[in-house]
Amino acid sequence: MNWTAYVDGYCERTAPGLWGEPFNDLANLAFLVAAGMVWWRADGQRIGRVLAVLIGLIFVASSVFHLVATRWGAVADSAAILVFTLFYAAAFPRVFFQAKATWSWLGAPAFLILTGASAALGGGLYLPALAGLSGFAIALAVKRDSYWLHFTMAAAVFALSLSFRTIDGVVCGDFPAGTHFLWHLLNAVVLYVVAKAMIGKTREAPAPENDARASV
Repeated sequence: MNWTAYVDGYCERTAPGLWGEPFNDLANLAFLVAAGMVWWRADGQRIGRVLAVLIGLIFVASSVFHLVATRWGAVADSAAILVFTLFYAAAFPRVFFQAKATWSWLGAPAFLILTGASAALGGGLYLPALAGLSGFAIALAVKRDSYWLHFTMAAAVFALSLSFRTIDGVVCGDFPAGTHFLWHLLNAVVLYVVAKAMIGKTREAPAPENDARASV
């Protein structure tokens, strides 16, 4: 496989070059802003800082990919998103349901299996994330945990974000900049909302964070 092969996957990009996607490049700054806000809100909390660093990693990887437009950049971009998602899926049961750490971390392979099944069935790689956010919202609503509102909002914003990502190639004729940059902006909102929820819940129940320190 040629890892340096040129990738032209977005409406905005029309040729190789570092500045071939100015809207997408600038929109990536939203991830940096989200990372900074999460770090500030964490106020020294370990799990919050980890989430902030992972969002920062998404900023770096996505920025590199949309600048260099190569296959290795695309892999780095997807990997950064996957690392955040797996960490969150693993931490969620422990933080919100006080599950034992050994059971909570099964959330990561469970999400991988769901993603693989979705890809195999033609559902894409991002539908499992939407399903996960919706599932988190429902589970917390059943539990009567007020944080269900955070995940409901996150799921709604992500659904809109996914729509903009999907129609990027369709609108090229009428809007050459495409809509992928909106995917970046809205996903930064999603990442901030779910990170804020985990930081807040961890403060309410300090024990899970203590276990998370031993597990991370």
